[in-house]
Amino acid sequence: MKRWLPLLVAASAFLACNKKSSSSQETVAPIKPLIGFSLADLKEERWQRDRDFFTAKAESLGAEVVVQDAAGDPNAQLRQCDALLAKGVKILVVVPKNADAARPIVLNAHAKGVKVISYDRLIGDSPVDLYLSFDNEKVGEIQAQAIVAKVPKGNYLVLKGDPADKNSDMVHAGHLKILQPLIDKGDIKVVAEQSCDKWLRSEALRITADALQKNHIDAIVASNDGTASGAIAALEAKGMAGKIPISGQDADLIACQYIWKGVQTVTVYKPIKKLAEMAAELAVKAAKGEALDAAGSRRMQNGGDSISALFLDPVAVTKENMMQTVVADGFHTETEVTK
Repeated sequence: MKRWLPLLVAASAFLACNKKSSSSQETVAPIKPLIGFSLADLKEERWQRDRDFFTAKAESLGAEVVVQDAAGDPNAQLRQCDALLAKGVKILVVVPKNADAARPIVLNAHAKGVKVISYDRLIGDSPVDLYLSFDNEKVGEIQAQAIVAKVPKGNYLVLKGDPADKNSDMVHAGHLKILQPLIDKGDIKVVAEQSCDKWLRSEALRITADALQKNHIDAIVASNDGTASGAIAALEAKGMAGKIPISGQDADLIACQYIWKGVQTVTVYKPIKKLAEMAAELAVKAAKGEALDAAGSRRMQNGGDSISALFLDPVAVTKENMMQTVVADGFHTETEVTK
């Protein structure tokens, strides 16, 4: 019996090691593809929603997302994206702070074989792999149409967005599609037209207060809800809030509340959950080595490059359809809007 004892011990040890090895292999989690999501600034409510929708969808598809907030600094955004590349992200999704300053982000990513999705805002003059956004010219058209319907003739103040953001130019091009024929007829006079640096509410407030001091204003075309909010603050200081039609964009909660109270005329709702989840799905596929193909995309010029672009449709939101749009989608609750 003693002769067999060493053999039995050895066999037991072998079986134990083999079982441990097998168990270890079974518990090893698959490596998750790493996605970098670089946002220009997370101060605004809108971008916090994009981050949360995007991250939740990507994680549900088995990816890991590293989010970076440039806090409004284009140089910081470039450094952060370089750090994401060094970390080994398989794809970059970028909301550029400055369209032109973000070009090196694309070039640096491509040098490492990493693709770039330009999310909602276009990175200028660069071969981005996909530009995913809403139809920004259509946004501008919706804004201008809603204000013209209220004031077909009169003095207009036009508050454009950040001059460093290509989307601002696209939105204003939409404004002009509606306004220019009426300007040419003499029905509308644009007494002031200025860009609001960084889309700042404080800039819009300052510009509107100055315009009200110098001119009689009948209508305000504001390019987003932040600038609309600044303009409304200037109107409130003059006791004129609710007396001058004003547009916006993004369906921020305060804008929806203003619309419900009759202080703001229209906002443009962009179903960002749909945008963020679509971006997440495409990013995860690309991170896994699949082609970055978006059904329904079209080609557009981006400086010297022809790039793939996919645009979703924006929705005009007024008091009349508030419940059927942002509330029905769960973007805001009825209680929040009517507060």
